Amino acid sequence: MSQAVINDNEVDIVISALHSDLTSFMNEWRPFFSRFHLIIVKDPDLKEELQIPEGFSADVYTKSDIDQVVGSSASVRFSGYSCRYFGILISRKKYVVCIDADCVPAKDNTGSLVDAVDQHIVNLKTPATPFFFNTLYDPFRKGVDFVRGYPFSLRGGVDCALSCGLWLNLADLDAPTQALKPGQRNSRYVDAVLTVPVRAMLPVSGINIAFNREAIGPALVPALRLAGEGKFRWETVEDIWCGMCVKVICDHLGLGVKSGLPYVWRTERGSAIESLKKEWEGVKLMEEVVPFFQSVRLPQSATTAEDCVVEMAKIVKEQLGKVDPMFSNAAEAMEEWVELWKSVGSA
Repeated sequence: MSQAVINDNEVDIVISALHSDLTSFMNEWRPFFSRFHLIIVKDPDLKEELQIPEGFSADVYTKSDIDQVVGSSASVRFSGYSCRYFGILISRKKYVVCIDADCVPAKDNTGSLVDAVDQHIVNLKTPATPFFFNTLYDPFRKGVDFVRGYPFSLRGGVDCALSCGLWLNLADLDAPTQALKPGQRNSRYVDAVLTVPVRAMLPVSGINIAFNREAIGPALVPALRLAGEGKFRWETVEDIWCGMCVKVICDHLGLGVKSGLPYVWRTERGSAIESLKKEWEGVKLMEEVVPFFQSVRLPQSATTAEDCVVEMAKIVKEQLGKVDPMFSNAAEAMEEWVELWKSVGSA
């Protein structure tokens, strides 16, 4: 399938360990993970020892490792799903793939297992086309091309910095939607990849993503945390906030974001009704957050992802800080994250 050469030494797979037994998850992914280096970050709140099968090149990081690297960080927290950001912080590879540990490989329309890592890297290594929408979707996939009327001056595309995969079975719906439709499952495998147009926002799900760490690594920032944040995706918006930060930064830097393939099969856990009690705060906040990101513009002096995060933090503090103190806390975390990124990178 690959249209791009994948160097095993260019890829880190980051796994958030929110549960102790990773045996089944790792064995399901063995055909696709075993050739790459893995960074497994144990949730600092998890007390049990991790169970990891043999046969993988993996480094495991625990609370003591996080404390040693981060020190007395007041704003940046690495608990729950946010522990994956520590893996992103200490990675030294060009590409990082993140897949939640409640997911297994999906099957495509022919019944073959999907190599999510391969597809993510292909997405990142082939150009994106954010400035003019191609109605046949990704023109760089085999058997596809630019349609009539597509400007030749734009056909070279731009570098793709973020690949957003999707999910079969339990789609990443919010708690209110899942609670209203408890039996709804996603069974549609759409064999397509598309570039998200410039200035269009999207809810990036941290369940199944990959990105070019060299281009936008610092933009993957653990910032917005709900007061009652829990251990289920329904109970957090950290990845949604992070994704909108990344999209604004990619638009500013002239980079692309793709959505679609690869799919993973997401298993079921948790109660949407119980999670609704915690996530409702986040659902309401989105009504403020989305218009903000749709309108925000960064100064031309911001030429790197680090610059962009710092500038965005200033705007968040100025425009959203007065709406809810949670946003002021997010701005402080963004600034502190950039300092951490620089200090860890220079170590």
